[in-house]
Amino acid sequence: MSYCSAIETMQPESRKELHKKYHDNHYGFPIHDDNELFGRLIMEINQAGLSWETILKKEEGFRKAYDNFNIKKVAAYTEEDRERLLADPGIIRNKLKVNAAIENAKTIIELQKEFGSFEKWLEHHHPKDLQEWMKLFKKTFKFTGGEIVNEFLMSIGFLKGAHAEDCVVNDEILKFDPMWGKLKFS
Repeated sequence: MSYCSAIETMQPESRKELHKKYHDNHYGFPIHDDNELFGRLIMEINQAGLSWETILKKEEGFRKAYDNFNIKKVAAYTEEDRERLLADPGIIRNKLKVNAAIENAKTIIELQKEFGSFEKWLEHHHPKDLQEWMKLFKKTFKFTGGEIVNEFLMSIGFLKGAHAEDCVVNDEILKFDPMWGKLKFS
């Protein structure tokens, strides 16, 4: 069952609305802001081993804890900041995931210096199939296994599959010219 059809059967209504908001307005839509791309990567990394619903419920907590996903601020976090994050009940308090966010922010700054932006780095490496993306992410970032890479790239419009082809949101996403629609790997 696709995410698109699964949402329709979710109960209670508040759970359905939480997922529907993400599905209809965010999932699969291209993101052109590096801080938001970084934020989505943080959320996907934190989802590992947990439900996406848990992450959606904590999105505002993540935004607050990680300075609205400001890459420069997160890259400059100190040991005090790590401790603050590990004590914050508004996020997932996992040392490996917290460390990955900080180290990945530092990596993105280096990519921005070389390519102009995180988005341009992604575009530079497109097209790739999932296996190639997984190798690239594993060598570039911390805590980025196959499922994390797949979901991250689908959620930002680089890989096809966020929505069923008959989903009305899929047609809406096509209007935003996602990377998966431009090239042969999808």
